[in-house]
Amino acid sequence: MKPIWVVDDDQSIRFVLEKALAREQFTVRAFSNPRDVLAALHDEQPQVLVSDIRMPGGTGIELLAQVKQRFPALPVIIMTAYSDLDSAVSAFQGGAFEYLPKPFDVTKAVDLIRRAVDESLREAVRDTGLVQMPEMLGQAPAMQDVFRAIGRLSQSNVTVLITGESGSGKELVAHALHKHSPRGEQPKGADGSPRSAGGPFVAINTAAIPKDLLESELFGHERGAFTGAQTTRRGRFEQADGGTLFLDEIGDMPFDLQTRLLRVLSDGQFYRVGGHQPLKSNVRVIAATHQNLEERVRQGAFREDLFHRLNVIRLRLPALRERREDIPMLTRFFLQKSAKELGVDAKRITDGALARLAVFDFPGNVRQLENICHWLTVMAPAQVVEAKDLPPELLAAGPAGAGAVPVAAGMAAAMPMAPANGAMAAAGTALAAAAPAALHAAGSPGLPTAGAAAVPAWAAAPGVAATGAVLASPAVEPLRAMGAEGTVPAPVAASGSWLQDLEREARRRLESGEPDVWEALTAQFEGRLIHTALDVTRGRRIEAAQKLGIGRNTITRKIQELGLED
Repeated sequence: MKPIWVVDDDQSIRFVLEKALAREQFTVRAFSNPRDVLAALHDEQPQVLVSDIRMPGGTGIELLAQVKQRFPALPVIIMTAYSDLDSAVSAFQGGAFEYLPKPFDVTKAVDLIRRAVDESLREAVRDTGLVQMPEMLGQAPAMQDVFRAIGRLSQSNVTVLITGESGSGKELVAHALHKHSPRGEQPKGADGSPRSAGGPFVAINTAAIPKDLLESELFGHERGAFTGAQTTRRGRFEQADGGTLFLDEIGDMPFDLQTRLLRVLSDGQFYRVGGHQPLKSNVRVIAATHQNLEERVRQGAFREDLFHRLNVIRLRLPALRERREDIPMLTRFFLQKSAKELGVDAKRITDGALARLAVFDFPGNVRQLENICHWLTVMAPAQVVEAKDLPPELLAAGPAGAGAVPVAAGMAAAMPMAPANGAMAAAGTALAAAAPAALHAAGSPGLPTAGAAAVPAWAAAPGVAATGAVLASPAVEPLRAMGAEGTVPAPVAASGSWLQDLEREARRRLESGEPDVWEALTAQFEGRLIHTALDVTRGRRIEAAQKLGIGRNTITRKIQELGLED
């Protein structure tokens, strides 16, 4: 492994970090100014660069920019005693891995550097796999079946019907079927040029075009065929001659047009709108739909004879929730793709965030995952995406197979008489009492693997309904005021459990007229929860913050405010 480079004009900082990293078996090289670092980069490259922000002869931000220009994937940690907003923003905008304020806890700094090293090693492996990215991705058995089917159909011109949910990639499969067929791009010759030009791939979404225009779009029209037809227009069947016509959402095609399509598929002939001369079509048709065509036939909305004409070979694309093992690979690919499109450095994503993605059901399938990665590229605050950085709708959603119920609704069922604020504050106290089991059940900042129900240990206790729920708007905002930055699992209903103790405590304080009930219970909630997390992680603050779903700065500030320092 390459050495860790530490850049700081303060000799004591260099000494402390060198000794601490050496104890962890890291090789360290220290520098006192940016000029020496840039000179050394001509000969070697570090595994991780740790740099002060203000030094004689240049700043850490300037060094960061020059290093990132030459080595975009190199993790750079910026240290500074000037914990101001501008420095933090400049560091992250420049692509810093993390921002480390001084004075820092040495153990905490070493943990951060170790995490940067791990990320650097993982990225090195991933980059080799992303150099030549295939047109379609998928290691799941269901996707391998699709790939095998495309391979078997590579020398065929047979009609194919692709079924699958919206966003699952049906048009990508149609493109692949065309490309690898005799109508697609032909193998290249010795000089690198195609031996012969392939036929066109023409796509049309039959559900996106008004019924009155769809016939003209498909078959074309003659001049004067209708008002506005100023010139003769070739339709999609003519445009796709010699190639492939992809009819997306075929299940929404108007019934009367289905008859004309059936004629084309039967004898290869059609007429333009307003035309009298038959035209011959040499087109391979690939159709796709997210609907159940057999049910549409039973309802009388789709012609049975057209269904059988299209249903020669059927390919079913799995939903993303059926191929969860592909989510990490797809996520990294889409993050790279988004970064390339936007002209920025690609974001990296932690295992905890990938675990959270892996249990989301993705009703929009691969298209939704791609949109999330685009959102993260623009909106994630740091170069490393953590679970708490994921979009709000994903954080508010429950784990796979579990309903996402607003916590306020669950509490209302258990505490119908408690006032709203008191109930919420008291909920924190009771939740803190349940923290040890919940934190031990978590095991890691991520969520359970695909298909597993994320039910904390305390939710399965006697008298507690074993149903997972997460905080969703509007209940998340009051807890954020307590310092929580992520979502907190909570049982939906609980009779004879800790919620009853919570209700009694909240009621006692409120009815006795105690002042500042909210602040008092909030302090108890936060103190107990943080104390328990630190106990579970044996005092490791970064790990405790990750398990709690809050930021490292938040847990440090709360420890100081609540007097929890050792």
